[in-house]
Amino acid sequence: MNTSNPIFEKAKKILLPMAEEHKPEGTELEAVIDQWLHALATNSACFCNSTNIKPDSLKEKILKELAKIEGLRNQEELYDNVFGDLNLKPKLNPKFRFIDLFAGIGGTRLGFQNNGGACVFSSEFDKHAQATYKNNHGEQPFGDITLIDESHIPDHDVLLAGFPCQPFSHAGLKLGIEDTRGTLFHDIARIIEAKRPRFALLENVKGLVSHEKGNTLKVILKTLTQIGYSCNIPKDVIENGTTKQVQELAKKMVLKSVDFGIPQNRQRIYIVLWRDGEFDSFKYPQPIGQQTFVKDILEDNPDEKLTISDRLWAGHQRRKVENKKKGKGFGYGLVTPESSYTNTISARYYKDGSEVLIGQGVKNPRKLSPREAARLQGFPEEFEPSSSNTQAYKQFGNTVTVTVVDAIAKNISDLIN
Repeated sequence: MNTSNPIFEKAKKILLPMAEEHKPEGTELEAVIDQWLHALATNSACFCNSTNIKPDSLKEKILKELAKIEGLRNQEELYDNVFGDLNLKPKLNPKFRFIDLFAGIGGTRLGFQNNGGACVFSSEFDKHAQATYKNNHGEQPFGDITLIDESHIPDHDVLLAGFPCQPFSHAGLKLGIEDTRGTLFHDIARIIEAKRPRFALLENVKGLVSHEKGNTLKVILKTLTQIGYSCNIPKDVIENGTTKQVQELAKKMVLKSVDFGIPQNRQRIYIVLWRDGEFDSFKYPQPIGQQTFVKDILEDNPDEKLTISDRLWAGHQRRKVENKKKGKGFGYGLVTPESSYTNTISARYYKDGSEVLIGQGVKNPRKLSPREAARLQGFPEEFEPSSSNTQAYKQFGNTVTVTVVDAIAKNISDLIN
């Protein structure tokens, strides 16, 4: 929402008292108002504390108030004013609706928005990521998801969530969803159980497959199986098979960024789920067969400040030798513009740039610029990184590769009538 727009100043003032009744603890009031305006602009449902008012009645009440403001009297006017100044926006009449949990800076959102979807709810805990999200998507994400009542979240077709990988205290999963309490996955499961979206996409590091010897993955899949969802691993294998059998099938859900036109050797697991009985299986996107080069993401005139110091370069080389002696085998990742791909960029990249260093001939290597980091994650040029380089590197290290999600989103979109 463009708060410098006088129309929105009026809208904010008029909606403020109403929004107070619907604001969850740990969430800014602005998030509720943004959600309402975005929802109305895409003809979607509003976030609603249903103990106070029914969702349809709330929507009618909000529209009645906004009708008092010239420029916000119908959906088209709302859309033009809400999304008019944004470079990245949904369609006026979206094909489907989704929610964006553990949203980061909205990389997953972009993939689904590119394929006809509109976001009707977003949640992100980190304040810096919230600011970047707001700047690019025009909405303040809701805060702490553990404090948000699942029944207040708008109806949606697809739930999206990239979530932290945490161990579970109960290996046996005898109580179902209750066994996941105390983990952030529990919040995903309770929302899926309550809202019953047609699809869910859960993204995580490749290490989820082996985390806690595969037990974490099995608990996640068992929980979702018990609340009425299927994935490409048969239910019988999830319920009765060995952990190793589950792990072997889960490896087919791991996709590489380099297979989708991005020169980065990033591997992530993407668990696609659907309501029981709707489909037999999901067709994961296949590698596009495009040759990649690091030079494709490099800027023509990189800032000299990106070149690392003699001291840092000497430290990188020393640690690489020491690690090799210890059998660790990793110190830094040096590539040239002609290299096919880089190592995986991580949230710690801002510290020393060790994962991805660009060779510069006789000069010391350099780090990626924030814009190059954005390209290495498939973000469009219109996306504006954080003004803080430290935060930009953290955020791009934590996010998804947009082109990979885009390919998954296309296949899900094709299944939505």
